[in-house]
Amino acid sequence: MAQLRQEVDPDEVGLDHKALDRLDQHFAHYVDVERLPGFLVSVARGGRVAHLTAHGHRDVAAQLPVTPDTLYRIYSMTKPVTAVAALILMEEGKLSLDDPVGLHLPAFADMRVYDSGSGADVKTRPVEQPMLIRHLMTHTSGLTFAFYHSHPVDALYREAHLESSVPPGANLAETIDIYASLPLQFEPGTQWNYSVASNVLGRIVEVVSGQRLDEFFAERIFRPLGMPDAGFSVPDEKADRLSELYGDADGGIEPIAGLPLRGGRPRFLSGSGGLAASPYDVHRFAEFLRRRGELDGTRLLSPETVDLMASNHLPGGADMRAFGSPAHQEPGNDGIGFGLSVSVVIDPERTQSPTGLGTFGWSGVATTTFWVDPGRDLTVQFMTQLRPKSSLKIMPELKQLVHEAVTA
Repeated sequence: MAQLRQEVDPDEVGLDHKALDRLDQHFAHYVDVERLPGFLVSVARGGRVAHLTAHGHRDVAAQLPVTPDTLYRIYSMTKPVTAVAALILMEEGKLSLDDPVGLHLPAFADMRVYDSGSGADVKTRPVEQPMLIRHLMTHTSGLTFAFYHSHPVDALYREAHLESSVPPGANLAETIDIYASLPLQFEPGTQWNYSVASNVLGRIVEVVSGQRLDEFFAERIFRPLGMPDAGFSVPDEKADRLSELYGDADGGIEPIAGLPLRGGRPRFLSGSGGLAASPYDVHRFAEFLRRRGELDGTRLLSPETVDLMASNHLPGGADMRAFGSPAHQEPGNDGIGFGLSVSVVIDPERTQSPTGLGTFGWSGVATTTFWVDPGRDLTVQFMTQLRPKSSLKIMPELKQLVHEAVTA
């Protein structure tokens, strides 16, 4: 069984083991006071795992511990995988970042954009420029989510039963046709708004490749990179390794329903948030990006393409706060730009927690995260299963504690 293991003493690679012990103790306290069920954290430098801790439970009621081979719903950490799939097709000349989305998905050929009004009185107009594939990958497409409750268009998403981004019983092709029937919130390329765009990108991968998304991921990404547990479903023989999902409950936590990962291939293959993975899988994917498209002699992308993915694509070098829609104009987005389905630190002095210039990665709604810090040769992941991720300040605290551990 492929399982993440510590490979080197932290002090040998410029990491302070005492600071890493403080990191463990900090998050163990959340487990002790029943704010987290359990967690796994790993820190690798130069490709070697220098710190690995598993603590607490993957199933609190059954007292099953978190182990290095525990499986997690990684939700939006699926998005960078979908981006890699599209970039593979781009390098093969089968699509371009500047292709209109409607070239591959005709339902998007004549999009309309919000003009005024709300509810039944919403007025729209034709878009001035087409939505491009790069707009999907940078979340500047004009698409949105139903859960924002901040704009008349997200209300239309709720009316279309898109509360979870997919109507009950629909597959990916049926779902993106519903997206295309709704107006855009803004002109493509004019704002940053986190959205269902990666589902649309996933459908483009299917159409261009001629394969279902799970098949493409497995054949072109997971098998070549040695990610044996990553996928849209968890087979019966691995089901006991899947962590329960928890939510906040009166100062504690309680089990809640998560992605229906058991029972074979799901009808809806979400390029936005459908994957499960082990810490070993996440480490392999992060190392592939740190090594600029190659891992253990297998190259999936050129170094230049990974550099493109990990560069800020927001106009004028803007960060997500300055270029974001009103829902995203928050202090946590200061100093952070956006690449091709990953966030990118563009001004460390303005970020809420210390991170190196050019650090990139992404997180999931169940409080999973990974990042790559090219300047300090680091890859970091934190895995748990708690929604919503904003209930604790885990992400900025983790970045602060990792920063304190770097000595050279």
